[in-house]
Amino acid sequence: MKVRLSEIAHARSGDKGDTVNIGLIAYRPEDYPLLVREVTAERVKAHFGELVKGEVERYELPNLHALNFLLHEALGGGGTLSLRVDAQGKTFGAALLRLEIER
Repeated sequence: MKVRLSEIAHARSGDKGDTVNIGLIAYRPEDYPLLVREVTAERVKAHFGELVKGEVERYELPNLHALNFLLHEALGGGGTLSLRVDAQGKTFGAALLRLEIER
């Protein structure tokens, strides 16, 4: 059965330069292993497609039931350099929550 991440987790995101930082936090501790299994760095990079030009790093935070992702080269150079309408990382967390995973 497929489920959107928004049904089992919430997210916070921001940016520093040209890197987006996304925290993905399970609502319930028992869903954390599902996040670890299904939400890989490769899958996050594929989800964002051409928006992320660089590497995606994933860090596991089991004591918080959370994952943290760094998306490098994701903002067209960053807020002061980019020609994008929204060159900040605040919306990336909401966009990640649209990802569908196997439950």
